[in-house]
Amino acid sequence: MPKKEEHKKVRKAIIPAAGLGTRFLPATKAIAKEMLPIVDKPTIQFIVEEALNSGIEDILIVTGKAKRPIEDHFDSNIELEQNLKEKGKTELLKLVEETTDINLHFIRQSHPLGLGHAVLQAKAFIGDEPFIVMLGDDLMNINGEGLPLTKQLIDDYEMTHASTIAVMEVPHNEVNKYGVIAPEGEVSKGLYNVAKFVEKPAIEDAPSDLAIIGRYLLTPEIFEILETQKPGAGGEIQLTDAIETLNKTQRVFARQFTGTRYDVGDKFGFMETSIEYGLHHPQIKDQLKDYIIKKAKELSKQNKE
Repeated sequence: MPKKEEHKKVRKAIIPAAGLGTRFLPATKAIAKEMLPIVDKPTIQFIVEEALNSGIEDILIVTGKAKRPIEDHFDSNIELEQNLKEKGKTELLKLVEETTDINLHFIRQSHPLGLGHAVLQAKAFIGDEPFIVMLGDDLMNINGEGLPLTKQLIDDYEMTHASTIAVMEVPHNEVNKYGVIAPEGEVSKGLYNVAKFVEKPAIEDAPSDLAIIGRYLLTPEIFEILETQKPGAGGEIQLTDAIETLNKTQRVFARQFTGTRYDVGDKFGFMETSIEYGLHHPQIKDQLKDYIIKKAKELSKQNKE
C-alpha cells in the first residue's frame, strides 16, 4: 500500500503590527496602536490569547518604528513582579505573568509596502509549514464565547489540508472596503469553495457580500507568489491578490464567521469594543451598566424637551 501523505500541523502565527495608526493620532504619536487598551488589556493581547487558545505554539509579530512597547509588554518585568509579590498582590501578579513565557518572536518591516509585504517578512520563520495570519484590528469573541476563529480555520485545515480564509457577511454598501470572495458552493456548513478573490471591488462589481476579515490560514506556497507580486490597490502588495493567484494552482477555501467581530481600527469600533468588554469585566461591569442606563435616561429626557 502507498504510504499515506503526512501533513504538517499548524503551529505558527504571524501578527502584522507595523502600521502607523494614524486614525488614532495624537495618541499613537508615541505609543503603538496595538498597545491601546480595551479597558485594561492592550488590543494585541487579545490576538495573542486567541492564538494560544487555538493551539498555536510560536508567534511572530511584524513590527515597525515606535513598536518597542509591544516587545516590552510581553517581556518579564522583574522589578514590578517583585513589588507585587512583596505586597501580596497575587491577582495582579498573575495578570502580569500571563503576558510572559510565550514563544514570541519579532521582526522589523522597514518599509510599509502593504499586508502582503508584511507577511513576506515571515518567510524564514515559517519555513515549509502552514501558518495563520492574524490582523490586529479585528477582534472576535472578546469575552471568550464560542470556538476561536483561528481554531475554526485550523480544524478546517485538518480536513482539507488547504488554505482557508475567514469571511463574514457585511452590508453591501461597505464591500468596497474589503477583499471579497465569489463563493462557489458549500463544501460543508459555512465552508465555501471560492471561484475568485477580489481586493476592494467597486460596490456594483462585488461578487458577493462575503468580505475577508482578519484571519487567514495559508500554505507556504504563498511566499513564492508574494516575492513576485506586483502592487495592487493603494499601490501596496496586497495579500488578497496573492491569494487569488494561489487559488489558481491549489484550492483555497473560505470559512464564514458568524460570531461577533469588533473593528478596533477606527474610533467608533474601538469605543464599541471597550463598552462591550467593559460590560463583562468583573471589576466594572455593574458600574458601567448603571452609567449607561443613567445616560440613556438623560438623553431621552433631553430629546423630549
